[in-house]
Amino acid sequence: MTDIATLPLSKALNAGLREALANDDHVLLMGEDIGPLGGVFRITEGLQAEFGSRRVIDTPLAESGIIGTAIGLAMAGFRPVCEIQFDGFVYPGFDQITSQLAKLTNRHEGALRMPVVIRIPYGGHIGAIEHHQESPEAYFTHTPGLRVVSPSTPNDAYWMIQDAISSDDPVVFLEPKSRYWPKGEVDFAARALPLHASRVVRRGTDVTLVGHGAMVATLLQAAALAESEGVSAEVVDLRSLSPVDYVPILESVRRTGRMVYAQEAPGFTSLGSEVAATVAERAFYSLEAPVLRVSGFDTPFPPAKLEGVYLPDADRILEAVDRTLAY
Repeated sequence: MTDIATLPLSKALNAGLREALANDDHVLLMGEDIGPLGGVFRITEGLQAEFGSRRVIDTPLAESGIIGTAIGLAMAGFRPVCEIQFDGFVYPGFDQITSQLAKLTNRHEGALRMPVVIRIPYGGHIGAIEHHQESPEAYFTHTPGLRVVSPSTPNDAYWMIQDAISSDDPVVFLEPKSRYWPKGEVDFAARALPLHASRVVRRGTDVTLVGHGAMVATLLQAAALAESEGVSAEVVDLRSLSPVDYVPILESVRRTGRMVYAQEAPGFTSLGSEVAATVAERAFYSLEAPVLRVSGFDTPFPPAKLEGVYLPDADRILEAVDRTLAY
């Protein structure tokens, strides 16, 4: 393997999983149709052929069983990586995740570690049907005991999946499914940022744009359009949704005086709500305007033909930028 390659995010994840399997015999992959098929999005393609059916395990269609089995495997010293086929399918396993997986280490006063990764494709932009285009991140960020992360680039995907598997704590690994196919540079030799670090992906001076997952690309589009109108927008990729690395965000807001958070998820009691409140608390005297949020609407995800209305786009973000600059 060369040190640098151009890959789609899906192939970067595949390469990261392959590296984790090769480096540690205790790493197991498990999920529906992840073996010969390679999963719905082909993230595990070729891995069962390479590592065998005892390490890349096709499971029954039973999310609660997948998570429950992973908990038992973690107790026995393994590092299971579970694939949930689509975001809306995670709920049958929700009780196992929030009532057991998230709490077992605390219940054992730190003596029992739970190195379980739960991979969840999430978000819209693929024209799918109900239960296939949801953004459930707030449920998991609200749950103490879980780490929650989401890569937005192939390079982050390659390194972050390995770091998540290396974690002794349970990690909900949210994969923005609309970003599976666009390609980007992956550096196999130089490790990216730590798992829970935010990153400034574009420098600017007038307003700070913050988001995670697929929304980062939309924020960059909005920033480019804003520049054509004479507005300099800085873009921060959250990367880690719990815990949140506020240092780059606060440093940016203290320079720009303005912030807009954008997300695909509904806005009410969301991750954007939390980030906005924290920035308002910790950078109050630097703000020249209220922190504004752009989000999906507070409704169930609509039929595919309406997703373009539901999901924030660059125009909606620019409207928020205009509002914050008007103060």
